[in-house]
Amino acid sequence: MILAVRRKTVQVMVGNVAVGGGAPIVVQSMTNTDTADAQATAQQVIGLANAGSELVRFTVNVPPAAAAVVEIRKRLLDAGVNVPLIGDFHYNGHTLLADCPGCARTLDKYRINPGNVGRGKARDTQFAAICRIARDNGKPVRIGVNAGSLDQELVAARMRENTEKGLGKTPEEILNECMVISALQSAQAALDCGLRADQIVISCKSSHPLHLIALYRDLAAKTQQPLHLGLTEAGLGMKGHIWSAASMAVLLAEGIGDTIRVSLTPTPGGDRRQEVYAACELLQALSLRSFAPSVTACPGCGRTTSTTFQELAEQVQAYVRETMPRWKKQYEGVENMTLAVMGCVVNGPGESKAANIGISLPGSGEAPHCPVYVDGKNAATLHGTPQELSAQFCRIVEDYVCMKYPRKGEGR
Repeated sequence: MILAVRRKTVQVMVGNVAVGGGAPIVVQSMTNTDTADAQATAQQVIGLANAGSELVRFTVNVPPAAAAVVEIRKRLLDAGVNVPLIGDFHYNGHTLLADCPGCARTLDKYRINPGNVGRGKARDTQFAAICRIARDNGKPVRIGVNAGSLDQELVAARMRENTEKGLGKTPEEILNECMVISALQSAQAALDCGLRADQIVISCKSSHPLHLIALYRDLAAKTQQPLHLGLTEAGLGMKGHIWSAASMAVLLAEGIGDTIRVSLTPTPGGDRRQEVYAACELLQALSLRSFAPSVTACPGCGRTTSTTFQELAEQVQAYVRETMPRWKKQYEGVENMTLAVMGCVVNGPGESKAANIGISLPGSGEAPHCPVYVDGKNAATLHGTPQELSAQFCRIVEDYVCMKYPRKGEGR
């Protein structure tokens, strides 16, 4: 499949990160800490940034959260992390930004939900207040429309029109139309408040893949603003991954989308970085970006009754993710490296030779040795427990990185 040419958009700078205008598609994520807890929030932001998130958003919902933003930024800079920060505002953003100018200055972008800025005349006044603060501070905004918080006055008016004129549209079609209308009208209102076109990103999020695809196709045809892409409330685990990929991959393959988030519901105490890894893998699967070495591993079958290759694949994947922040700072191009952990002789040698570094473990009834291939050539044969194999294989990977990829600033 050949991917479509990326849709042309204006470019919006969010801190030091370009969104749209032909820039690489940007991965973003959102914290789930209490933003008022500056230490916990900064720590999670650091983890998300190290995992590959290029923009990080957090909720700013109460005065203590707004007051904590400056301290969060300070902690990040002290840790050497300069990832752009996005404030997520609902209901009271106009008040929080006005009452806490330090928050307004420190954030790199404001997210505004048009359905949650007020009702009636207050909606227009409060929306304009946020846009003017963004204008005065030189900040971009994302106008983020969500199906679950859509302006009900607009929906009711469109439903009445559908009935009175006998248009025959389904409720889903009307909701999609209302989301696009809300986004475009809000973008125009932001322009009327003095924001420039290169300060506005738009999103229209639904929790159903087919609705999302229809929404963004319509939206992409009607605006040249950069689009933030994401299936909202995607869900837990496998469902969240599959539904997000099923919708966003279609749009990305059509050239639609300038920044993405995979909105996964974490398990209690789960690792928030999973949504970052998922977004990076999605872009990497479509050959749109490279973030970290890819690890190919076979699914297993009756030939692979041992769990050794599964344990090794898991350990190698963890090693890559833990080590990538260091590699990224030190080496050019290491994100393009490919690794393979295979479980038997059927596809093992072939896949291992095709990768930069691959290991083919013995399947049931095979000789108990593990050939390692480096750039297609048999470079070593390993033996031992899964832990011993992991240590030996990861040392080979580390040595390869040191030898193969130039250190940043040196060239080869």
